[in-house]
Amino acid sequence: MSKQYKLTASLGDQILRLLTLSMAIGVLVLMVWMGWQMFDTARPSIQRFGLGFITSRVWDPVKEQFGALPFIYGTLVTSFLALLLAAPIGLGVAIFLNEMAESRFRAVVGFLVEMLAAIPSVVYGLWGIFVLAPWLKTTVEPGLAKWLGFIPLFQGTPVGFGMLAGGLILAVMILPTIAAISREVMAAVPNMQREAALALGATKWEMIRVAVLPYAKSGIMGGIMLGLGRALGETMAVTMVIGNRPDILASLFAPAYSMAAVIANEFTEATYDLYLSALVEIGLILFGITLVLNFFARLLVWSVGRGPKGGSIV
Repeated sequence: MSKQYKLTASLGDQILRLLTLSMAIGVLVLMVWMGWQMFDTARPSIQRFGLGFITSRVWDPVKEQFGALPFIYGTLVTSFLALLLAAPIGLGVAIFLNEMAESRFRAVVGFLVEMLAAIPSVVYGLWGIFVLAPWLKTTVEPGLAKWLGFIPLFQGTPVGFGMLAGGLILAVMILPTIAAISREVMAAVPNMQREAALALGATKWEMIRVAVLPYAKSGIMGGIMLGLGRALGETMAVTMVIGNRPDILASLFAPAYSMAAVIANEFTEATYDLYLSALVEIGLILFGITLVLNFFARLLVWSVGRGPKGGSIV
């Protein structure tokens, strides 16, 4: 009976191992297959324009001239602006909810913050059109131009729709991702770390800085990278507020275009093969940027995770 049980258990372990291994390989195969299909469809554009497709600023379907640089620029600027705004706010929300808020308040506010992730992107886009963009045009952008107009980032005519609006709406969209993941990893820090720091005479902030953040920094960085990944691929909300103009300008007030937005807007208008191929190549570039970003994010999380644990109270 015992031998039969061991054989059955061993067979079950082998089946489970093969099943999970096939799932893992399936994900890898699916990713490679997607990349190959995009590359195969984009081949006419790659053969005609080469690396010039990435460095060219011209996007003129009528003259069959295509360049992806304005879309790459718009995507990177809005995504990193969103990350610059959302990362400190999300981390602050996580610290407050996990370390300072009362239990009732923590549950309510935590639920509301996480609910931001459930709002459809088209709703964010409508909010951006009717609330955010007019507010930027009449209040924020004139104020920035008045006080910081000597900086190229804040020069130009306030129009409401542009890279600033795209970055702000993306910041709101990735905020719950960063806050939720940061909160979870900080909650996983053992309480004895906090108690030890407080027993040594640390203040509340010193306890957080010494006993919590150093132990949670790997997970926090992972959450920030996940937020950046969502910002890079967001389509509908950014399309509705970014202005959709393929220009490269220093001012955040200026309209721009993102890679996801141009694919969504012009895919149905691609009336000939080269046009369609150019759009697919933009998708291939976005796919590659996402892969490279995740690769470096894993390296960053790994290097941070290997760093020294804890810190000095002084």
